[in-house]
Amino acid sequence: MRDLLLIAGYAMAGASGAGLLGALALRALRHRSVVVSLTVVAAVTVTAMLAGTLTVCKAMFLDPHDFSVVTTVVAMAAVVSLVTALVLGRWVVARSRELTLAARSFGEGGSFAAPDGASTAELAALSRELAATSARLAASREREQALEASRRDLVAWISHDLRTPLAGVRAMSEALEDGVAPDPQRYFRQIRTEVDRLNAMVGDLFDLSRIHAGTLGLTPSRISVYDLVGEAMAGADPLARELGVRLVGERVDAVPVEVDGREMTRVLANLLVNAIRRTPPDGTVAVAAERRADEVVLSVTDGCGGIPEDDLPRVFDTGWRGTAARTPPAGAGLGLAIVRGIVEAHDGHAGVHNVEGGCRFEVTLPAAP
Repeated sequence: MRDLLLIAGYAMAGASGAGLLGALALRALRHRSVVVSLTVVAAVTVTAMLAGTLTVCKAMFLDPHDFSVVTTVVAMAAVVSLVTALVLGRWVVARSRELTLAARSFGEGGSFAAPDGASTAELAALSRELAATSARLAASREREQALEASRRDLVAWISHDLRTPLAGVRAMSEALEDGVAPDPQRYFRQIRTEVDRLNAMVGDLFDLSRIHAGTLGLTPSRISVYDLVGEAMAGADPLARELGVRLVGERVDAVPVEVDGREMTRVLANLLVNAIRRTPPDGTVAVAAERRADEVVLSVTDGCGGIPEDDLPRVFDTGWRGTAARTPPAGAGLGLAIVRGIVEAHDGHAGVHNVEGGCRFEVTLPAAP
């Protein structure tokens, strides 16, 4: 037992020296290629084995012939180990370079395509992550392009819609200033109406900017859908009477929801006003609310005659106003975009589909516990 411990001690002493030199070499070469690192690791392993073996052989007083045999065997093993490390290192470096080139094209605005051929598990995992990141960036670029196009359209529409009332206000103010207005009081009332229109458009723009920035302040409270629908219908009833449209409440369940009452009333008011304006006289606008599983669905059905199928996906886009027949007499097409923003801020979603004689807008919200 004592001899075995002595041999282990000699071997440890010889191997430790080689290991210490290898650690210093790895630290000095840590920024070099992986080929160098693998070669150093293989060299340290073989050198440690060689040093330990030779130390033990010297301690055992082997004759020169046996000592040369042991040295030759260990040297051959060292050569094979070093060659294997070099081949493996070059293969890993080649795969890494291919991955770098693929990532470079992806970083320049293209899409990432993983290199063909086998690779290590780590490089394969990295390729999958880069491919997933590339897909997310592509989707982000598409959303950014769509948003930029929407912004350009919005600026164009807002510029057009602001120009008309501003020109009218300027013409009427000049007529009043020159004293040529036949009915000054009527001009004052008309100026007030145009200013109210401008104020409403600016307010919509401000609210839409808060929605897009994620700074829309909500104060949720528990409220019954029945009360929510009743309040919105009461606000829209005068406009319905003025335009000769019947406003009816169909099935309205008294289901509780956790929402900001003011903002959600605004959502229903926007939908009702749009529906009433687009429904011909003697037509009907129906409001309904029902619970489906863990959700509450509010719907407004009008008699507009339907929306072209190609336009359905764009109804809630900023600035969308559809065909000339569906364009309201005022506004910049922000109402439905605001509706979607408010609903999504409540973790819900808004949708629309055609029904017989018109279309149905639906707002889906999580039901309160």
